[in-house]
Amino acid sequence: MSKPNDKHESTIVKRGGGKHQHDEHGGAWKVAFADFCLALMALFLVLWLIAAREQQNLKAIVRDATDSGMLEGQGQKPAIATEPSGSLIERFEVPRTGNAGTSNPGSPSAPRTAYETPADLAALSKALTELSESAGLASNLSTVVTPYGLRVMLHDTDKQGMFMRGSALPTGRFARLLQKMGPLFAQMRNQMLVIGHTDSSRYAGGDKGGYSNWALSTDRALSARAQLLAGGMHSSTVLQVVGMADRGPLHPEAPLDGMNRRIELLILTSAQSRAVANMFGAPGSHGTALGSGASVTMPGAADLEQLRGQLPTSP
Repeated sequence: MSKPNDKHESTIVKRGGGKHQHDEHGGAWKVAFADFCLALMALFLVLWLIAAREQQNLKAIVRDATDSGMLEGQGQKPAIATEPSGSLIERFEVPRTGNAGTSNPGSPSAPRTAYETPADLAALSKALTELSESAGLASNLSTVVTPYGLRVMLHDTDKQGMFMRGSALPTGRFARLLQKMGPLFAQMRNQMLVIGHTDSSRYAGGDKGGYSNWALSTDRALSARAQLLAGGMHSSTVLQVVGMADRGPLHPEAPLDGMNRRIELLILTSAQSRAVANMFGAPGSHGTALGSGASVTMPGAADLEQLRGQLPTSP
């Protein structure tokens, strides 16, 4: 007979934790995915805010350009208005200083007023000042009566500019002011010089044949002329369009000052108009032949006196 086995074998049951570990692994990726979605949402909000801000700026630029009637395309060149705005341009009465009759300012055959004396030019200056006040640009306009005519300076200020920065596109207010000046100039016989000025800020590559302050000042002067023509001014009123870059600052001690960025309208007396036209026209009868196609003209004392001070100087 066999002896009973006193030793009892123990049965060990081991429960696996695989399912628990799998549950933990599954929850981790869900948290990571939620963080990823949150990051994407934050990125989307940032991009949306940036796009909305750029859209607002673009709408503001388009609105100003549309108000000025200059938006015809894209690029640095200003759009040139080829036809007057007609009834959209407000008409202003011109101060009369002679026996000139009243007629349609836009008619080429209409009698026009000549401003020759200091009193005449002062009356014209007053009318221009009233126009600038009605346009909300009184602080941007300065006038001075000189021996060669009326000097009208339309300049920037610290708070308000005449053109878009670095561009020949005028602001809406400035474009409307120039257009309101058109009917006023349409009723005068005087001719004018349109002169553009910039400050001393430089364009990259401007000294190597690229776009420079010379080109910018000329483009702005041409843009101002276009707005005057759109307001009804006769094309024959402009005798010369000049770009002077930064060579004629009003404040030489502050080359970046806003008043150095300006458009000047130099309304000439009849004597000064003839002097400028003779300066750049065909040689006079007093020319002395120097050779084939070359001659020299010796101006008289009266001509030299008329030409003196043609370049704009500080008032």
